Amino acid sequence: MAYTTINKGSDYFNTKLYTGNGSTNHAITGVGFQPDLVWLKARSNVNDHKIFDVVRGVPEFLSSNLTNAETTTTNFSSIDSDGFTVTTNSTPYNASGETYASWNWLAGGTAVSNTQGSITSSVSANQIAGFSIVSYTGTGVAGSIGHGLGSTPKMIIKKKRSGADAWNVWHTSIGDGSKALFLNLTNAVDTNANYASNVPTSSLFYVGTDSMINASSATYIAYCFAEKKGYSKFGTYTGNADNDGPFIYCGFSPALIITKRTDTLGDWFIYDNKRPSYNVVNQTLNPNTSDAEESTRVIDLLSNGFKQRAGYNDTNAAGGSYIYMAFAENPFTTSTGIPTTARW
Repeated sequence: MAYTTINKGSDYFNTKLYTGNGSTNHAITGVGFQPDLVWLKARSNVNDHKIFDVVRGVPEFLSSNLTNAETTTTNFSSIDSDGFTVTTNSTPYNASGETYASWNWLAGGTAVSNTQGSITSSVSANQIAGFSIVSYTGTGVAGSIGHGLGSTPKMIIKKKRSGADAWNVWHTSIGDGSKALFLNLTNAVDTNANYASNVPTSSLFYVGTDSMINASSATYIAYCFAEKKGYSKFGTYTGNADNDGPFIYCGFSPALIITKRTDTLGDWFIYDNKRPSYNVVNQTLNPNTSDAEESTRVIDLLSNGFKQRAGYNDTNAAGGSYIYMAFAENPFTTSTGIPTTARW
């Protein structure tokens, strides 16, 4: 059996960096596919994250660092065949000379109706890459929702669209469906029986009655991720407070790493293989803040995983517990048995 079915991670996920030019029509190309989820962040200035997807449609966006309801913008005009287009001299999107990062995922394009659960959903799913975008309307009654992946999600990020509320994050390493983290907060794992009664299955995820995830008549979006060997990994590690930090095996050379401390307060961190394109990776952004890029929480991206290189409490405290989500640049071994080389 082949090690992986995905030999090129950038066919399904890709980081694209760009510099704003202040023009009224700045096409960002080179993503390599038409993205179904686009997550933008200004690197060189303080500004909110901006998240767009094909299910909600442009110009609707959400911000990972805010509880705000979905809103619209005229500064992001389209998702295109090889990227997206931003407009005007706008600081969050295209200010002249400012630098930006975008993280782009391929789902399944136009959403289709899914009636597998007790709550009907609209789903754009890519079963090969293990990623789906799920829209649903809450009922106020505990229920189940079809996610379209055909395999069990390891991480689900949910957000109310029609009102202000926190981002609810379930990760396979934090426990059952009553456990959650919050993408916009530094909080440790929270427990609430009203989040969900069950863990996800290969066809469904579950919602309880909490208004964050299932208020009557409220609308929601969920980003669901299943693990695919050689392409994606969702796990945990324990810190050692040392600059020679723990090595975390992924089975591929990572293109993106997102981490969060779970046993106490700690920021979320985004690392990718473009900022910079060599080790050590010392340019991070925080999903839970509007902060500009910082350079203290450093890691190495290796041929088969990543290694912490600093002893900060929110990334590598002695005995600290952390989750991560990771996506591949290259698998450790391709489907034809060719090994990946390390970064330099």
